[in-house]
Amino acid sequence: MPATGPNIHPTAIVAPGATIADSAVVGPYATVGADVVLAEGVQVGAHAVLDGHTTLGEGVQILPFASVGLPPQDLKYHGEPTRVEVGPRTIIREHATVHRGSVGGEGITRIGAECLIMCVAHVGHDCQLADKVILANNVMLGGHVHIGDNVFVGGGTAVHQSVRIGRQAVIGGMSGVERDVIPFGSCMGNRARLIGLNLIGLKRRGFGREAINGLRLAYRSLFLGRGTFEARMALVAQDQGAQPQVAEVLAFIEAPSRRGLMRAGRQADDSAEAEAA
Repeated sequence: MPATGPNIHPTAIVAPGATIADSAVVGPYATVGADVVLAEGVQVGAHAVLDGHTTLGEGVQILPFASVGLPPQDLKYHGEPTRVEVGPRTIIREHATVHRGSVGGEGITRIGAECLIMCVAHVGHDCQLADKVILANNVMLGGHVHIGDNVFVGGGTAVHQSVRIGRQAVIGGMSGVERDVIPFGSCMGNRARLIGLNLIGLKRRGFGREAINGLRLAYRSLFLGRGTFEARMALVAQDQGAQPQVAEVLAFIEAPSRRGLMRAGRQADDSAEAEAA
């Protein structure tokens, strides 16, 4: 039987030391650095560049002209061996960029499983993306951004460094996100403000009526009610704190933050009601 091995195009440049699984494919003119690890089924498109201590999980697809693992855009970085990890079955589309971590951060940039990073999107150093995150075309994530599961970020959106976006949130296109977005929230605008809950996403993901109604009530109390925010938090915790999704929102708000919490805009009440109708 003939020996098997990865399918590497003759024009590709693969540095000695790179670890490439037998079922991986490296396309024409692609560049793979010495510390790169490609798991089974990885596909690297033409002219893509993989560098640094970068690990791509099973079935990851890197399309033409994307670059993963290049140095962070951080003037304090001086070649330290920071990393990038990309989870299984994630797709990184044409011209997208993913930079490795920095010594001033966590030292690693992580993208979870089954994410979709669309064309010309940028994932800055030390970003942490959970599973099934979608970044539409031209999204820009500053360094240290944390994004939870099943978040959708609309095209052309810029997310300020160190912002947190809770799971199942949706960010409207062309937004400027400077503050933390609660789990299940929906925001948009320049500068972005909360406009309600991601009700369509909640229904698509199988959240039941009780969970959705509980979140709606908590949202109105927290962001549209009267009194101080601290008093509203205490009231929601007392009345609804046992509901798992509401408890998740409260824990997110109480967690340490460098950017502060995004609040509701003027149109939030109308938008939330329209989505619920």
